Amino acid sequence: MAATASTGELPKKIWATALLWLMVAVYGVPVLWFLLSSFKPAGELFSYPLTVFPKHPTIKGFTQAWTSFDVAHYFVNTLIVAVSATVLTIIASAACGYALAKYTNWWIKAFAICILATTMLPGEVILAPLFLVVRNLGMYNSLAAVVVPSVITATGTFMFRQFFLTVPNDLLEAARIDGASELQTLFRIMLPLSRPIMLTLAIFSFQWRWNDYIWPLVVLNEPSKYTLQIGVATIVGAENVNWSVLLGASVLSMIPLVALYLVFQKYVMSADIGAGLKD
Repeated sequence: MAATASTGELPKKIWATALLWLMVAVYGVPVLWFLLSSFKPAGELFSYPLTVFPKHPTIKGFTQAWTSFDVAHYFVNTLIVAVSATVLTIIASAACGYALAKYTNWWIKAFAICILATTMLPGEVILAPLFLVVRNLGMYNSLAAVVVPSVITATGTFMFRQFFLTVPNDLLEAARIDGASELQTLFRIMLPLSRPIMLTLAIFSFQWRWNDYIWPLVVLNEPSKYTLQIGVATIVGAENVNWSVLLGASVLSMIPLVALYLVFQKYVMSADIGAGLKD
């Protein structure tokens, strides 16, 4: 019986493996073509017949993008925006999630519903009123205009809220009896316990801010303030496109995101969300 069951499972495993390899090919081949094409000279990109591997590899596209098109400056601007927004998002989301999870006032529950309702609106709906607020606060055409509106996110708030709901109230009561304030309880007890949530939100937030294009385009009008995505878009000319430089700049813009995922994904995957908690 065991041998028969094992024989019956074999075709299913083969089909599942074949499907996975098909998905790898569908998603991986275009990315591989994109990466390899960034090492091709401009004249080789559209040669016929098309080739996957570069015949004469060069890094000229990368060097031109980094120097001639000021990608290095855009890179620094985007790094400032992404890092500062990520840190502030984690702090604000943790504080808000803690309040929504551990305080039982009726108006707090109503506020939680309002926050959740914001996830049902496309971001483009609030572009106009958000722009007016940023302009009236005097932040227009500054990196602060990109950072500040992105600090509060409903996704991050509810990630922390759902986690903090699982933390026993007895742990908080014990901290308060020992004389800990609410801020001390949050930063010394709740945040260390929520390390997996922090790392997950950090990856998401950094990715959101790094890839953001529409909002920086709306609030920034000086090339010296441009973020990387806007800077890469300026490489596309009105009449012609330097494809080797564009591909090089695009690959450079991907490196931080790939590095961030490779560094932090092992902590997220191996983290024990229930660490430090007892029934």
